[in-house]
Amino acid sequence: MRKKIVAGNWKMNTTPAEGVELLKGVAALKGEVCSCVNFIVCPPFTHLSEVVKVAKGTGIAVGAQNCAAEAKGAYTGEVSTQMIASLGVEYVILGHSERREYYAETSATLNKKMEQAYANNLTPIYCVGEKLEERESGKYFDVISAQIKEVVYNLSAEQFAKLVVAYEPVWAIGTGKTASAEQAQEIHAFIRKVLAEKFGAAADDTAILYGGSCKPGNAAEIFAKADVDGGLIGGAALVAKDFIAIGKGFAK
Repeated sequence: MRKKIVAGNWKMNTTPAEGVELLKGVAALKGEVCSCVNFIVCPPFTHLSEVVKVAKGTGIAVGAQNCAAEAKGAYTGEVSTQMIASLGVEYVILGHSERREYYAETSATLNKKMEQAYANNLTPIYCVGEKLEERESGKYFDVISAQIKEVVYNLSAEQFAKLVVAYEPVWAIGTGKTASAEQAQEIHAFIRKVLAEKFGAAADDTAILYGGSCKPGNAAEIFAKADVDGGLIGGAALVAKDFIAIGKGFAK
């Protein structure tokens, strides 16, 4: 049975102290949600050490929002996967639309980051998704297929078994627009089909998260779809009660 995952991407928000309080708030309310739901929080680098400490014993996993493409060296401002993993972090978000858009991350870069993540036993949450013009021009299947084939297809079967995929309709992030549950299911099913073309039946076990303005009000409808296994949550992850309410989108 596929994992049910609700992951919070805090992006560049909260101070370390605020992040610890947010984590405590999520932990305090977590018991209201089905134990089948796996919660992950992804704070900024500056918070990781303290958040990992507070998360111990809560059943909440911690992820990083990014990592370096190199193992070590003269890369000012970068943070390696070895550094991240040494803190007790379990996950890392790779290929987020904001990294692709603002920092020009390419498939070549992401292949190197994937290699580094697996070398240090971090589970990648690999993001794919189309922009508004790609959606409107009907090219979105081609875009998503390329993002998968250029990176995920380079993984070994053993590596693929650990992978989490997140679908981000970029046109629905921070715009007030939201993909319908039907649109989400259409793309999630397509992603699973493309994964299966390379990895066969193992694709049936891959958790695919929805990452486009998922909120307490629409989570249950989206999560009810057959190929939607949870959410990669942005803004709503910054409010403990909202994050937990999204988790309640999975029936007990």
